Amino acid sequence: MLNYSESEMMAIAAGRLIKDGDIVFAGTGVSILAATVAKRIYAPRAVVFFETGGIDPSLDEIPMTVADLRVMSGTALNSGLIEAFSTIAHRKLRTVAFLGAAQIDRYGNLNTTCIGDYHKPQKRFSGSGGGNDVASLASGVISFMQHEKRRFVEKLDYLTSVGWYRGGGSRRELGLKRGGALAVVTNLALLRFHDQTKEMYLAEYFPGVSPEQVRENTGFELDVSGAKEAVPPTAEELAILREEVDPQGLICQPPQ
Repeated sequence: MLNYSESEMMAIAAGRLIKDGDIVFAGTGVSILAATVAKRIYAPRAVVFFETGGIDPSLDEIPMTVADLRVMSGTALNSGLIEAFSTIAHRKLRTVAFLGAAQIDRYGNLNTTCIGDYHKPQKRFSGSGGGNDVASLASGVISFMQHEKRRFVEKLDYLTSVGWYRGGGSRRELGLKRGGALAVVTNLALLRFHDQTKEMYLAEYFPGVSPEQVRENTGFELDVSGAKEAVPPTAEELAILREEVDPQGLICQPPQ
């Protein structure tokens, strides 16, 4: 068996979800890694862009953050925040956003604001930034999470960014005419959402992980009945990730 890290598995699993022609909004960290993997391996005609305004950069060197000047290197267009969010909302484009969060619930709603009471939090985070705008306006959101009960919760401490809200048609009732949570990629698994109820379910568990292990690390009841084992990274995928996407190991260091 090939040896690979959790972050490498997450980046490859997320990259496989991107299709040619997708317009991919990338955040910091594994999001950048996954977007670059998608562009290099699975969807060469996808366009990656960043909220700071770099649209379709060459990504010859992987940026460390969305404010890294490398997001502007070799771009088709250097723009700004207004243009970036206008692109996210463009009704003729399929825009897929990669987002991270501190908490997520069964409907893909995200909390990046605080843990505990909002007025007297145990921990306060950076807040929405552009996360709420992106989750509200994009064609779909793929979230990255560490798979722990304290993160996969029955009720968010604060709802920062809307997924499927309360399930069913409730997102559309809010006036959000498109979009919603597409998938969640964790260090254990790939999760998706039922077409009708919009509740999260286990689609694929990663090699070496069991469906029961995923369920035990989830803070709400999770449907695992149709889950299958994910295809592990191939030698070619890992070679491209390590040698072309992030050869310096800036974001994702392979296992020793």
